[in-house]
Amino acid sequence: MQASEFDVLIVGGGLAGLSLACALRDTRLRIGLVEQRPPLRPAGWDARVYALSPANAVFLQEIGVWKHLAAERIAPIHVMKIFGDDRAELEFSAYETGLPELGWILESSLMACELWENAKRQGNLSLCYPAVPQSLTMGPAAAALTLANGDTLSAKLLVGADGRDSWIREALALPAINTPYGEMGLVANFECARPHGGIARQWFRADGVLAWLPLAGDRISIVWSTPDEHAKTLLAMPAEALAARVAAAGHHQLGALRLLTPPAAFPLRLMQVPRIVAPRLALIGDAAHGIHPLSGHGINLGYQDAKVLAALLASTPDWQDIGNERLLLRYQRERREETLLMQTTTHALHKLFRDDLPALKPLRNLGMNLTNALPVLKNALVRYAIGAL
Repeated sequence: MQASEFDVLIVGGGLAGLSLACALRDTRLRIGLVEQRPPLRPAGWDARVYALSPANAVFLQEIGVWKHLAAERIAPIHVMKIFGDDRAELEFSAYETGLPELGWILESSLMACELWENAKRQGNLSLCYPAVPQSLTMGPAAAALTLANGDTLSAKLLVGADGRDSWIREALALPAINTPYGEMGLVANFECARPHGGIARQWFRADGVLAWLPLAGDRISIVWSTPDEHAKTLLAMPAEALAARVAAAGHHQLGALRLLTPPAAFPLRLMQVPRIVAPRLALIGDAAHGIHPLSGHGINLGYQDAKVLAALLASTPDWQDIGNERLLLRYQRERREETLLMQTTTHALHKLFRDDLPALKPLRNLGMNLTNALPVLKNALVRYAIGAL
């Protein structure tokens, strides 16, 4: 990187930050992106995967990334099956909803590496790495970011895309309300004895929420959101014992499982950020919000943050200050409804199925069965959830 003055300086080269940079490729804006380390592709399968909505697949197409993704590592979701804790079931079908797919399962590193390669080819983008932010000064005309190596970068607009523990957010004292769930999300990949059929399965269990997500071939990736102590027990199991436990928890629907990747776990928390903009600042992705993974919407929210902010910046006339807070508040208003809806819904579902009150169990399972019996309501719910409305 030779330039030190930018129109937009993005701090964080994760999925949200890179997608914003790529979405601004056809603008006259000078973009800088600061990242500590470029993404790396693991030798085997990445245990961290995302359920990508059709709306965000279109977004990745628009920014020139989707066509470069390895098709043999992308698994379509044709059906979603959700199981309650007392034989209740809810099923969503792409065919019944009038859609080709409900979504796709992609490895995090697959998207990150292709976004990075796309960014490297971008004429109006300068990549600064390895780089660690050290101090930040917000002036009336620009934000100035000083790096650990002594370099100073300035920009009309600073974008914090540096994750849940955002250094940018902390540096500007923007409050984040954290609500720990006392749970961890355990992730791992397995080979299964029977084909998954493009079906995503999710169980609301007494020990948490277990999701089986289809991978390419006869493989699945799991996310088990479970209390801390149970997660530690699962992590300590030998590979064969863990595979047997996961297979039993899913009622052996895919036969025997074989562990493909070492299990990993991360703490879960709800994070609400009341203000995601300030003069010369906007937050996107995990720096702006955090939700329970039971919905699978984390990266979908982040990509939509990037899409909305990019559209706002691209449509702003050259004479207008892109760091003006009144302009940036338009981005905040547009993103608030979807983010609040997803946070409220996932938090309520988590509480509903984690609460041990005897009266709740029949009600929540009755609700699932009634919804499953009403095709119009069911299809409307799934179309909204995947961004097809």
